[in-house]
Amino acid sequence: MTVIRLHNSKTRRKEDFVPIDPKDVRMYLCGPTVYDRAHLGNARPVVVFDVLNRLLRHVYGAECVTYVRNFTDVDDKINATALARKEAGAEGTLEDLIHQRTDETIGWYHADMDALGALRPDFEPRATAFIGAMIAMIERLVLSGHAYAKDGHVLFRVRSYGDYGALSGRSVDDMIAGARVEVAPFKEDPMDFVLWKPSDDALPGWDSPWGRGRPGWHIECSAMSYELLGESFDIHAGGIDLQFPHHENEIAQSCCAHPEGTFARYWLHNEMLQVEGKKMSKSLGNFFTVRDLLEKGIPGEVIRFVFLQTHYGKPMDWTAEKAAQAEAVLRKWRGLVAGIEPAPSPAPSVIAALADDLNTAGAMAELHALTGDPALLKASAALLGLLEDGLGDWARGVDLSAHAAHLAALRAAAMAAKEFGPVDAYKAALLAAGVEVRMSKAGVELLPGAGFDAARLPPV
Repeated sequence: MTVIRLHNSKTRRKEDFVPIDPKDVRMYLCGPTVYDRAHLGNARPVVVFDVLNRLLRHVYGAECVTYVRNFTDVDDKINATALARKEAGAEGTLEDLIHQRTDETIGWYHADMDALGALRPDFEPRATAFIGAMIAMIERLVLSGHAYAKDGHVLFRVRSYGDYGALSGRSVDDMIAGARVEVAPFKEDPMDFVLWKPSDDALPGWDSPWGRGRPGWHIECSAMSYELLGESFDIHAGGIDLQFPHHENEIAQSCCAHPEGTFARYWLHNEMLQVEGKKMSKSLGNFFTVRDLLEKGIPGEVIRFVFLQTHYGKPMDWTAEKAAQAEAVLRKWRGLVAGIEPAPSPAPSVIAALADDLNTAGAMAELHALTGDPALLKASAALLGLLEDGLGDWARGVDLSAHAAHLAALRAAAMAAKEFGPVDAYKAALLAAGVEVRMSKAGVELLPGAGFDAARLPPV
């Protein structure tokens, strides 16, 4: 069996991946807070860990892997969005408007991630469906002395967990000195974090032993992962921006609520995304949602290709040039594999690259080396979620044969008359439409290239 090696954020080293149970490999990925469209940075962990999901299923068998990615559908931003709708005159109660917004946003999210070729996880729990499990976990923490209730709030005693800070590599005192923490009269210690908070009549809430309220963000993932994957599971993944405080807090409350378990054994974090060399920001005008790019005509498969060219542990820079190059390569590869059945198994070199800490950049390099074997190329690309039939509609339906015949006729006439102006002009028009022009003694070959636009093709 292929040995997978992963860089474990908690130990800060690359380790052999040894699942707790090879017949029940379990992975959890922190999903979105569903109040708006997913931006480009939100999509990176989805694509990256979709490849890991595919690799695990290839190595251990699809029936032996459970992949969970949650939806946070109870959150102050969601409440604020719903309140704004209500104040603008929308009909229905606040809870109705919240459900409408979260349902709508989850639909958008599914459509956008589907367009990127991401497989749907085995479970996509919504936080609001697990409120009872969250209350039960908080009760365990209170009874064991790891949490306390005050003024309708329940807070976790950070100093009650001796290993707090192991994931991020900082002591509690260092974290207090180097970070802004909320000082509140109901806190025993500035680092203590909220497990439950009160809700007034204007906000959504649930009955609890501490009064009507709603959960804090961190407890949501702990409760959902416990209910679906157990007190110990294999992999917890997410963006590096979640390492502290979200993941650090998840570990603390989960290990204290269920000391019989180990929570997640391997922690994987993808680095951040930039756009044209700068941090993505609305103020800089370089903030894009996935839908923005799709509506600009950039295919989801192209977005996925660009993501996978960079190792997940390194910052990734999205550029228009990379997108254009990716589109050209994908068009060429799709031309090679059109109508061809994939090989029975991916190339060992591609599997080996992915097994080496999910080295997608190395795997992509191996794909370039497989163009001489289209069947093997197609099977290997599928392991990265590329060149799959359902993802390639954007590259189909381009017939350039009439243009190729016209250019060949112009070239023949030019050879006879020694006047190449019409040939050069027609070739330039094709290039401007994004067509790759190949002229040789054997004839003329035209292929859709980067930025291909059929509307700009010259008349035949």
